[in-house]
Parts: sequence; structure tokens; C-alpha cells
Amino acid sequence: MGASTREALSTPPRGLGKGLVHAFDVERIRQDFPILHQKVHGKPLVYLDNAATSQKPVAVIEAEDRFYREYNSNIHRGVHELSERATRAYEEARGKVQHLLNAAEAREIVFVRGTTEAINLVAATYGRKSVQAGDEIVITAMEHHSNIVPWQMLCEEKGARLRVAPINDDGELIFEEFEKLLGPRTRLVAVTHVSNVLGTINPVGEMVEAAHRRNVPVLVDGAQAAPHLTVDVEKLDCDFYALSSHKIFGPTGIGVLYGKAKLLEAMPPYQGGGDMISSVSFAKTLYNVVPYKFEAGTPNIAATIGLGAAIDYLNHLGLANVARYEEELLQHATGVISGIPGVRIIGTAKRKAGVISFVLEGVHAHDVGTVLDQ
Repeated sequence: MGASTREALSTPPRGLGKGLVHAFDVERIRQDFPILHQKVHGKPLVYLDNAATSQKPVAVIEAEDRFYREYNSNIHRGVHELSERATRAYEEARGKVQHLLNAAEAREIVFVRGTTEAINLVAATYGRKSVQAGDEIVITAMEHHSNIVPWQMLCEEKGARLRVAPINDDGELIFEEFEKLLGPRTRLVAVTHVSNVLGTINPVGEMVEAAHRRNVPVLVDGAQAAPHLTVDVEKLDCDFYALSSHKIFGPTGIGVLYGKAKLLEAMPPYQGGGDMISSVSFAKTLYNVVPYKFEAGTPNIAATIGLGAAIDYLNHLGLANVARYEEELLQHATGVISGIPGVRIIGTAKRKAGVISFVLEGVHAHDVGTVLDQ
């Protein structure tokens, strides 16, 4: 945590522009992000691609650097001091994720490479075990490819059917149509919490309730929600929740699968290798307990520790403060963009996170992006 952030949070609120009032000094917080100190094409960098990945504060960069400089070692394998320190930092990061999501137990937090791998893990383990020919998986029309393709692959393998709940012209789920798709052959619902394109915040709690009334488990893709909303998996009662570190100020190459303990325990391992076993012989292998039976091989230790630092940073800022400021920016930007002739905003749901997509009449999106980059 940089000193500039601490000073920013203690500074009396002031606005950056007309109608924009926030709980912290954004210009001071900006100083915590080294990449934003540069100029691109001769102008100060303005980064508007956080839906793809977020930039990293000094606290995260230093946490990874400190690991490699001071206690680089493998985890769960050594009895020497460096290994103990690395293992402790790795497991502390798991605890931080647990508290971020309000999971009941740390063992419900599985480290993976990202949201994509988290979803593929569920498809390859829970899905292969539970889905048979003629069964159905329900998703929505606003899913990211990572929450479409794994289910298409599973359905093709099993002879199952993928059902897609429609959305209206505002980019909102048509809840009644979603409920109609839940039937006796439904084996799983997989839904995005926040659309990465539309910004729509789905009524995930209500969707979970509707699915659970029919004994159908629910996986939530939280890649776009975790940076913007307070996520409480206990309150949502979802069965699985997936997110990526790099969307919440953390390093790339590390993500999280939350799963209810009873489901994780019943699922077979995803990959074989070191650390996911308790004993190995040529006759028989005994698998480790959760979450370790899903974490084969040497993990991305440095990035996991960096994720822990990112959560600390986000907690210090206060996710509620961030959400309020993003809402102000969203309303301001929506008003300004809506007033530009020829521009049409894609996705006008009543409940949105800080994502704006738009098209400019007669101009290809790539050309718009190229011009804006100048």
C-alpha cells in the first residue's frame, strides 16, 4: 500500500468534474500505479480497457518482487525456512480470498490459472460425472466465451443439450424465459454475474433460488463482478463461483474457483501430479483433500501472493467506495456519450456495473479504437 493511497483516503472528498463527487482522491490513488505515469503518443496515458485486464499498484508489484528476492521456494514440500515462509504466504492468500468472497471455509477456495480454467475444471469434473445423454445445461445469451465453449464441448461429448436464456433489448435477462428452461433434465446453470460487454448485473440470487427449487446447482462467472461488487457466496448460495486475479489489480495467470465443500469433495481430480496426492504407489494412488486435490504441480506462487496483496489494496480502498465512484463515472460517461451524434450505447440495463459499450454509426469498431488510441 503506497503512502499516496493512505493520504488520498484521508483527504476530504472533492470532485474531479461537474457532478462527480467521490470518497477519495483519485489523482493521488493514480500515483500508486506506475504504468499510468507514462505518456503514449505524447499524451498522458488514459487506460479504458479494465474489462480486459486491470493495471497493478505498487503494492502488488512489490509483493511479487519480494517473494523472488527474499523467500523464493516451493510450497507444501520443504521443511526449510524459505519453503515454510512461501507456504505460509500462499495459504494466507487463500484466506484473503475466503474473506473477500465470505466463503465458509478456506478449503472451498481452489487456486487455478483464471476464470477460464475454473469453469473448465467444473465442466471436466462435476460436469463429466453428472451430465448424461439427453441432459441439459442452461446459460444466458450474455455469457463470455469462457462460459459457453466448455459447456458446448461437454454437451458434444455427452450428447447433452445447451439451452440459452434470452435477453431483452436493454441487455437484461428475461427471467420468466430463464425459469421456463429449468426442467427435469437440467443438470447445471452457468451464468455471468456481470456481463463483460453489456455491464448488466444479473439477478444471480434469484436465479440461484429458482434453480435450487429444482435441485439444480449454479456456477457463477464472477470475472467482471469481483472488481466492482461486494460478493457474498454464502448469501448468494451459489454452488461455484469463478474469478480472475488480473481483473482486481492482481497478477495474470492466477484465479479462483470457489466451490461448496461437499461438491468439491465429491468431484474427481482435474489433473494428476505432485501435491494433489496423499500417497502414490504403482498399485494405487490416494488423492489429497480439498482444495489440494485440484492443485496439481507447482502453482504460480508469486502470482498467488500478488493476488493476496491486491485484495489487501482493494480492501484498503474500500470496495463500497470504489463502487460508488464507478457508478458516478458510469452515469457521467453515459450522459456524455449519449449526446454524441451517431453514437449508440449497447446495453442499457437498469442495474449495471462500470462497463460501457457503444457503436458509432458508419464506422467500424476497430477504426474507432485506433483513432481513440491516438
